[in-house]
Amino acid sequence: MPREVWVLVAAGFIVAVGFGLVAPALPTFASSFGVSATAVSVVISAFAFTRLIFAPLGGRLLKVMSERPVYLAGLAIVALSSVGVAYSNTYTWLLITRGLGGIGSTLFTISSFALLVRVTPAVLRGRASAVYSSGFLIGTITGPLFGGLLISFSIRAPFLAYAALLGVAIVVVQLLLGRGQLAPRQVSGKANEMTLRQALGNPTYRAALTSNFAVGWAVFGVRVAMLPLFVVQILAAETSMSGVALTVFAVGNAVVLPFAGKWADQYGRRIGVLAGLVVSAAATAWIGISGSVWELLVACLVGGLGSGLITPGQQAAVADVVGDKGAGPVLAVFQMAGDIGSVLGPILAGVLVDHSGFGLAFGVTAVVVVLSTVPWFLAPETRTPQPRVRRSGRIRARVRK
Repeated sequence: MPREVWVLVAAGFIVAVGFGLVAPALPTFASSFGVSATAVSVVISAFAFTRLIFAPLGGRLLKVMSERPVYLAGLAIVALSSVGVAYSNTYTWLLITRGLGGIGSTLFTISSFALLVRVTPAVLRGRASAVYSSGFLIGTITGPLFGGLLISFSIRAPFLAYAALLGVAIVVVQLLLGRGQLAPRQVSGKANEMTLRQALGNPTYRAALTSNFAVGWAVFGVRVAMLPLFVVQILAAETSMSGVALTVFAVGNAVVLPFAGKWADQYGRRIGVLAGLVVSAAATAWIGISGSVWELLVACLVGGLGSGLITPGQQAAVADVVGDKGAGPVLAVFQMAGDIGSVLGPILAGVLVDHSGFGLAFGVTAVVVVLSTVPWFLAPETRTPQPRVRRSGRIRARVRK
């Protein structure tokens, strides 16, 4: 595995711990201003909305700058945003400062994905994606637990802790991902730049856009926005229990990701994505009708397993489509698809909760996930069989020429 992948894994883990800290706190903090469930969901969506708006800019920046400065700038912006959230005294200020964090998030998300595509050989793409996602998810396993504890001291403490951890991630990238340590691009020049029009002509890329939209809607939107409210309002449990539920979901992800990455490389990208979408849809519907905390935790575990099956195959398929070509705008649109789901999902779910309850909100979300399987049934497999060269029982791949 290329060295750069492990640096990204370490930084992603640190970022994820911080993200996990604020996940159970943000809905509760927003509701403390006396607003409705819809208004709470708008705060969650604001982050994804600014990610969506600034994703094209991030894609263009990668065409004129290297990934490293874009990544560092993204981390710094999110850190400043988190400090602003911590000191918010009104709902409006909370909405603004949380939304500004999406600008930084889109920068480091696109740049890290671009690095993974660039430095990882095709035979390892599924596993590299799984390793990176595992590092991120192991962070989210511990983050919500500590976030729940920090809430007991102060509702603002998780946001300050998140800013501090982002500072640590900046130091890690600055020291371990130096300018001279990145592998040179294998190709360059405008002729070798994949255009968005070319990518959209590929049915697998279109399928990945659809499933990423559904994942953004269900996993990063509705789950984060509605689950803490469901725990408190329906199950009458402590706020800290929402952190436990989010952690259980992350555990399910972490358990299946290493296997899902290996399967994506050995058997193809489509099968894991399709299986994961079906499992995720079933678990999402189950969450909305859970009658006890224990039932909710089991449903979250199943949902985590399903989500873990989707990620490696989906990202590896996009990497297969892009190949060795520069494709900042193509990767930006892929991220935008997820962000659109993250924006629309919580808002619609909040409206449904206010008028019809949590069961319908999670049920509609499950339908969105099921519908995203259709393009994958029509898309061709992109995995190219790779010859294995065995040395001392290990498969060695040449990363650089």
